[in-house]
Amino acid sequence: MTATALQNRLAGAREAGRAALIGYLPAGFPDVESSIRVVEAMVEGGCDVIEVGLPYSDPMMDGPTIQRAADRALAAGTTTDDVFRVVEATAATGAAAVVMSYWNPIERYGVERFAAALAKAGGAGVITPDLIPEEAGEWVAASTDSGLDRVFLVAPSSTDQRLALTTRACSGFVYAASLMGVTGTRTQVADTAAELVRRTRETTRDSGLPVCVGLGISTAAQAAEVAAYADGVIVGAGFCQRVLDAPDLETGITAVRSFAQELAAGVRSGRG
Repeated sequence: MTATALQNRLAGAREAGRAALIGYLPAGFPDVESSIRVVEAMVEGGCDVIEVGLPYSDPMMDGPTIQRAADRALAAGTTTDDVFRVVEATAATGAAAVVMSYWNPIERYGVERFAAALAKAGGAGVITPDLIPEEAGEWVAASTDSGLDRVFLVAPSSTDQRLALTTRACSGFVYAASLMGVTGTRTQVADTAAELVRRTRETTRDSGLPVCVGLGISTAAQAAEVAAYADGVIVGAGFCQRVLDAPDLETGITAVRSFAQELAAGVRSGRG
């Protein structure tokens, strides 16, 4: 299979001797057109990859900040087709665009239909936080047919057997959840993150599949810390918070761009 945009961006960061910066934002937050502008600011600030969130009413993994952002997007009437519009605009920036979605919206849209529409929009893959490889047969087939990457999650509680099973099912990268909990800003990165990356890499030696860390990263210093041992640093709540806190969209966009620049500098210093 031809390398995806996600694989190329992660490989480019690795060749540059640094981790990739991966930013998350729900599509349609605060509305569809505005979310596109926020994504553009994230990329201008230094994000290599954008996780475009598909807003969902029952987000098990999301903390209060991302839930608030997703609620705003749902209240604005954001649909799955709108998500593809944001993906298309994201891909046009040159960043790799992946969708972060719970399984239910994909299943309701139609698995093959979803994969085909995402590929047509320029999406590189999907992160499915509540789908496990043993139950992903339909998604594996559809994503393979459409040339999309599949990103599954591992956690500190994952057994060595579970790590091996999950990484075999992944392409693009493995999402290492740094802690047992939900998304959100924290004062320090969980001390379980580095050990989880080490254990996961035991299963990716032959494939060289990147391991990226998310959950709880919200400052440049934390990004630098994680970048020292991971292939990618994933940040979501911090971007959403800056839009939520802003008195108007323009102020929010400026804050998002500045935050991305700080994180990008942190990521680049992590292996210095």
